[in-house]
Amino acid sequence: MNLKKWLATALACSAMALSGCGNSGSTQQASQPAAGSDAAASTASAPAEGKVLRVVTNAEFAPFESKNPDGSLSGFDIDLINAIAKEAGYRVEFKDQSWDSLFNSLRNGDADAVVAAVTITPERQQSMAFTDPYFEITQVVAVPEGKQIASVEDLKNLNRVGVVTGNTGDLVASKLLGATNPKVIRFETLPLLLKELQNGGVDAAVSDSSVVMEFIKHNGDKGFTMIKVPDFEVETYGIALRKDDTELRDTLNKALAAIRANGEYDRIHQQYFGTSTAK
Repeated sequence: MNLKKWLATALACSAMALSGCGNSGSTQQASQPAAGSDAAASTASAPAEGKVLRVVTNAEFAPFESKNPDGSLSGFDIDLINAIAKEAGYRVEFKDQSWDSLFNSLRNGDADAVVAAVTITPERQQSMAFTDPYFEITQVVAVPEGKQIASVEDLKNLNRVGVVTGNTGDLVASKLLGATNPKVIRFETLPLLLKELQNGGVDAAVSDSSVVMEFIKHNGDKGFTMIKVPDFEVETYGIALRKDDTELRDTLNKALAAIRANGEYDRIHQQYFGTSTAK
């Protein structure tokens, strides 16, 4: 190799080293907790040379995941996976995408984990693995003030029940009313569903309790009421992984147990829900 070729090769190699191996587009590098949170300081020290955990989420489910005006992600799930990843020696790359594309990305190998308030269900466990549960939730019914829903039978008597396609509320409504029942009205996102409830397009909305509570807290003037139906069972969230990825599952479970033990989980829970009660 002559001197000119040697210099050209060296310069090309240097440029490649400087460019790194990060993805372009909507992928967000490393840890992005809520702005101003304590987790922002803790995750900023995530190992620069550590392994990468590619996480897909759907940032339309506050307080678990949402997008800030500057495009960064925040929420309980975001801070939690950042803390788990740091404990396990990973740095996180987030990608925000539509709910109905999350599990395909996992199956296709485009992501390592789905962190999006995913309820652990027997149906989902047939095709994917889950970490240990990290949050307890129940389905609730949001209705306009003055409307009473005391049982599943009351829900069945409504003309239009809104759900988000593929969410647990959709699964619950489908089991109660029938998957093809025209009374079940499906929406692509929770904000669209709640907007339709506000406009009177649906009689009720079925969704996760903490999410509905968050919406009512910030939209108290809209006249909504959250009703807990005794027939709805307690559910749990988990981090979804590929079915055969047992090594990653065990690693994340160990890290989750560690942040529960050292108080980090409680601190994050307190920040978003006002209590340190950990489930």
